[in-house]
Amino acid sequence: MTPLPESFVSRVLEELGPDEGAALCRALDTPSPTSVRLNPDKGAKAPSAERVPWSEWGYYLPERPLFTLDPAFHAGAYYVQEASSQFVGRLLRGEGLQGGRILDLCAAPGGKTTLYASVAGPDGCVVANEVDRRRVQVLADNVRKWGLGNVAVTTDTPDRFGALEGWFDVVAADAPCSGEGMFRKMPEAREAWSEGEVVSCAARQLDILKAAWPALKPGGLLIYSTCTFNHAEDESVAERFSEWAGEELEPVDAEPLPEEWGIVAGEAGAFSTFRFFPHRAKGEGFFAAVARKRAEGASVRPSRPAKGRRSVLQAVEKREAAELVRWCAEPDRMHFYRAGELLYGCRRGRAAEIEFLSQRLNVIYAGVAMGQLFKGVLKPDGALAFWTGLKDDVLPVAELDGEEALRYLRKADLPADRFAEGMNRVTWQGFSLGFAKRIGNRVNNLYPNSLRIQNK
Repeated sequence: MTPLPESFVSRVLEELGPDEGAALCRALDTPSPTSVRLNPDKGAKAPSAERVPWSEWGYYLPERPLFTLDPAFHAGAYYVQEASSQFVGRLLRGEGLQGGRILDLCAAPGGKTTLYASVAGPDGCVVANEVDRRRVQVLADNVRKWGLGNVAVTTDTPDRFGALEGWFDVVAADAPCSGEGMFRKMPEAREAWSEGEVVSCAARQLDILKAAWPALKPGGLLIYSTCTFNHAEDESVAERFSEWAGEELEPVDAEPLPEEWGIVAGEAGAFSTFRFFPHRAKGEGFFAAVARKRAEGASVRPSRPAKGRRSVLQAVEKREAAELVRWCAEPDRMHFYRAGELLYGCRRGRAAEIEFLSQRLNVIYAGVAMGQLFKGVLKPDGALAFWTGLKDDVLPVAELDGEEALRYLRKADLPADRFAEGMNRVTWQGFSLGFAKRIGNRVNNLYPNSLRIQNK
């Protein structure tokens, strides 16, 4: 393994003391624990494994399986998420966010986004933003697989969100950082690290928080997090932002944590802070800070007017809506619209919000993609199979065994006798994987190309 950078070692020995710093360095050369977070809306069974104590749906696995060969992983029944980062869910406890609005500002690949989606529930709205257009497609795929239909995926710079004044109940920024917390899990992070990167990341992190601040409503929660250890990117950013926000920012009532969890709690400016060191807590290096926008008398800092573009969304015709309704478990709660060639659905109460966002941001995915109509019949999009609001009996179900499911996920040929004539919903142990269409003795495997398993 690549040795730890010398200047990093020197710094942690100085900051933490020789014994604590040496313990951290030793821990970074040990194997990483493997943890997952279940999707509560898909009924995934809890494994016979140790719970992640600060996460409602998190579990440690005794060893790392080959997730690529687990159909439940591809069905969005769980997300492979590092245990420490699942702590952000605990910071939202007691906030009453079912049906609320959450901004995940630096969202790819989607671990925290899918967690926030579960916290907000199907009637909530999560805006998941990723400025890197290469990574945003991975984010969108993970959102589709999670299947709640309550996420809008955007690709914009943080300053674009400042114009959405007071729009969000929670603004969460898991900011780009120097990645010291990933030294154990991703050895290549050691080679990419530099002191210069620490300095530039700290400046960028503060700018991100300032840009997004107006979007948080008075009384709302601000969460700042990184996967790095250094004070410059962690407490110092929180302190500098506290000075900038002044009296508009106030502390939250932080709940005491059990000592055995190994989380180091503290304060930085108005923020309550939480540090995860791998020699103390069972997880990777992580830092989280939380504070609240003052509810009364808070001013809104000047931002550019939220000018709307012409809507790119179109209303669907009654006959189109009648076909789409047929696919929904709760049709009376749904609203449908067209974006480009695809038909989409969302909760009726969120339709105006998606319209609002699409006029102001670069939205690449929102709600659930339902598909296209051909001669009045829906050809379902692959995302529809993952959606938790899909009506179970809208199509014949082809329940596959393990080997057959993997063939399906590779877009390989499948035996026709496992399918009914026409369109089928493909499942494994009850989890939806996608669609396939039988035409006589031939089966068209409709699993999305972007998701298929590449290895043999």
